[in-house]
This record gives sequence, structure tokens and C-alpha cells, in this order.
Amino acid sequence: MLNRLTDALDFHGQALSLRSERQRLIASNIANADTPGYIARDMNFSQALKEATGMASTTAMQASRPGHIATPGGARAEANLEYAVASQTNLDRNSVDMDRERANFADNSVRFEATLRFINSNVRTTLDAIKGQ
Repeated sequence: MLNRLTDALDFHGQALSLRSERQRLIASNIANADTPGYIARDMNFSQALKEATGMASTTAMQASRPGHIATPGGARAEANLEYAVASQTNLDRNSVDMDRERANFADNSVRFEATLRFINSNVRTTLDAIKGQ
């Protein structure tokens, strides 16, 4: 029972940490929307969560060259970031698409809130079980 609770909280904690990191990336993209030559960054959230929780396959963790394996445990790792493809060419070579960034920001915010609710629900259920209600 305790292992299941710990695993669930750890999973949601990792997800919350990654959602927070993704929100930081999106905010950075929005802040640099007018910076010439800035290339928007994002993360593949599902892959990052698999790596952070140890669910990634071992073949995905193989190094393409020495020192190229991603940082384990959900830590910040620049290697896990992806470059956004510009939806239209700009003279200043900036790849930030404000419509895409706003949509990603809103979507990530909703998912962050949902993760918080999952954590709250798990804790509340456990407290109710302890109280014996």
C-alpha cells in the first residue's frame, strides 16, 4: 500500500516538476518573441516524463557518442529540449510563433493544475483511509 502511494506521488511530483520546467521554456519563448535570431525551444513532455520516472526503454537511453546520455531523475537537461520549427519565415530568423506559444502556455497551465489536483486527491484519499472514515 505504501509503495503504491509513494509511486503515485513520485510520478505526479515528477510530472509537476516537468510541467513547471516546460512553462519556464514557453515563457522564455514568449519573452524573446522580438529577439532577432532567437529559436524557440520546447520539450517532448511524454518522453521527458518516461525518462524521469525510469519508464523509458533501454534502447532510448543508449548514447550516440560518449557523454550523450540524458540526465536521469527529471533534472534539467538541455539535451532533452527540441527546437521549434518556424511556421513562417521571418527576416530576423526568429522562430517564435505567438499563437502556438499562447496555446502551449494555456494547455500546459491546465495540465499543471490537473496534476496538482491528482496529488491533492491522492493525499486526501490517504488521509481519509488513515482516519477510517
